[in-house]
Amino acid sequence: MSSSPLRVVVAKPGLDGHDRGAKVVARALRDAGVEVIYTGLHQTPDQIVAAAIAEDADAIGLSVLSGAHLTLFRRVIELLAERDAADVVVFGGGIIPADDIPVLKGMGVAEVFTPGSSTSDITGWVREHLATTPD
Repeated sequence: MSSSPLRVVVAKPGLDGHDRGAKVVARALRDAGVEVIYTGLHQTPDQIVAAAIAEDADAIGLSVLSGAHLTLFRRVIELLAERDAADVVVFGGGIIPADDIPVLKGMGVAEVFTPGSSTSDITGWVREHLATTPD
């Protein structure tokens, strides 16, 4: 791995307008030394993947509270594969039923953080997981 800082796109896909959690995670990652690109609200999977590629991101962190997590995560992963960027790690969180977490992981989501996850759990996971990602 190069010595450059980790780069993570934090995104709010879909119609969900609640971004407090995404902003808290973005700030925690930034404070932990990660370069964070926050896309803002109401992003399409296409916009999120385009941002990740343009920013040469190591990962995308999706925050989904709307209940559309299966569709939105799946589309982001599909678009990364289509654009030869499948090495970008996808993780996320939000209001996600426990039964859906294995489904998300089965489609390629690296980790899912649910309400009650601490920012130190998230930043620690990002540091540990992405530190082992080859260039």
